[in-house]
Order: sequence, then structure tokens, then C-alpha cells
Amino acid sequence: MAGTFDSEKAPLINNDDIATPSAPSSSEQPTLSDLQQQVFTAQRAYMRAWSRTTSGKWHRRIMFLVSAFLITIMLTCVTFIATEAFSEDDAVYHSGKVPLEAFIMSKCPDAKDCLHDMILPAMQKISRKVDFKLSYIGSLTDHDDGVVCKHGQEECLGNIIELCAASLYPDPKAYLGFTMCMTNQYSNIPSKDLVEECALEHGMSFDKINECTTKDDGSFSADMLRSSFNRTKEMGVQKSCTVMVDKEVFCIRDGGEWTQCKNGSSAVDLVREVNRLWTPPSWEGDVW
Repeated sequence: MAGTFDSEKAPLINNDDIATPSAPSSSEQPTLSDLQQQVFTAQRAYMRAWSRTTSGKWHRRIMFLVSAFLITIMLTCVTFIATEAFSEDDAVYHSGKVPLEAFIMSKCPDAKDCLHDMILPAMQKISRKVDFKLSYIGSLTDHDDGVVCKHGQEECLGNIIELCAASLYPDPKAYLGFTMCMTNQYSNIPSKDLVEECALEHGMSFDKINECTTKDDGSFSADMLRSSFNRTKEMGVQKSCTVMVDKEVFCIRDGGEWTQCKNGSSAVDLVREVNRLWTPPSWEGDVW
């Protein structure tokens, strides 16, 4: 019936109840800057929430470890480069020690006087203040063992024995004493009895010294001797015994006389020169 109300066809919401939204005014529309700010704000909130999660914490730990690893590698490289930039002489200066070097021949009477009168008594006072080194005088050749010594092949062997002692027992208190013991009887070098006597006197092993002289069929010790000869040649030294302080000639013992000793020729003079070049630390004096 036309007048009958059909509930099934009745709308759930009366059209009159639906509010028709009015179009926003241009002043209410967000600008691009506002939208960007909203995005950034949301991103920051998300990152803060994410960082509090387990995965976020692990990420931070991983990034920290990676950064620490890279920094360690960088510091290692810098240290290596800095170390390589310093020569051996630079290292001596960095340690605060004054370079002191004596150039000798094992069977030379001038070497005996030089070691006995100057080097040994001075070292008893300044051993901690110097970087001490013994070098040997000789020539290089293309025949025999490649080396020639002024007093013959026995002197070359004596040089080798003393170089082996210094290599095995690098403390100057040991190898300088051994060398002095040998030099006191330089005419008997390289007698086995003399080497055994001096080794025993200074707490060294004769067998180890002998093994050093014959290692690799003698090539090992011959290389040490050639290296020492080259060192002497580079420093421009020709006379035994030449004493150099801070790579400058301090004094020369030649023909039984002291020469070119502008600052004196005694052990006291050598001690004074070393003390002038190096300011001692808190302790006073050296006890050998």
C-alpha cells in the first residue's frame, strides 16, 4: 500500500542528519614546510623508539665496535709510520743517551791503551748515559773471506770473536770487559786458551762464542765483520783507536800518542764531555 511505511527501505541515517563538510579555507591547509616538519618529527620519534629496542641497542654496539676497530687501525698505522720515520740514531737521541763509539783493531797496541786508559774507566761513570758501540777497522776485498785486516787474518778472527761476544752479550759491561781482557794480551789473539780464559772471567760461554764464529760455515760472523768495516768506512775513520762522541771525533790514539783531542785525552775529560751533552735524570752518578 502506497501509504504504508516500508521500514526495510528506510535509510539508517536521515540525509538531514549528515553534515556536509565545508571546504577548508586556504588558511587551514598545511604548507609544504609544515608537512616536512611533521615527517621529521615522526622520524625522530620512530628512531628514538627503535633505539630502545634490542636490535637498536645491538646496532649501536656494533657501530661502537666498528668505530673503535677503525680508530685502533688508524693509531697503529700512525705509530708505525712515526717509528719508521726515526733512524737508529734518532732512537738513541729519543732515549736521551749520547752516542759513544770506539773504533779499534783487536791486535792493535793503541787499542789496548785507548780502552784501558780512557774507555773502560769512563764507562764506569757514564754507562747509563751513553749508547756505546765498538766498531772495527779493516778493508773489504773480492778474494779470500772478503776482508783484510792490518795485522793479518788472526786479527780478523780476533775481531770476529769480539763481535760475537757483543752480539751474544749486548750489555757493554760484559762485552767491553771481555774485549779488554782479550786486548790485554793482544799478541796471543786468537788463542783458544785466551778466549776461554776471558769468557770464563766475564761469565760468557766459550761454546756459544765458538758456535757464533762458525755459524753457517763462518758466513754469519763474516757478515758481521763486513758490516762493522762498512760502518767504520761510513764514519770516515781510519786509525785505531778513534773515539767518537755524538758522531764527532773526540780523541785518537795513534802511534802511542793521543792526537786531535781538543777537549782532553783522559777518562775524566770524556766523562765531562758526555755530561755536557746529556742532562742526567734524577739519580746522580752511575754505578757499574
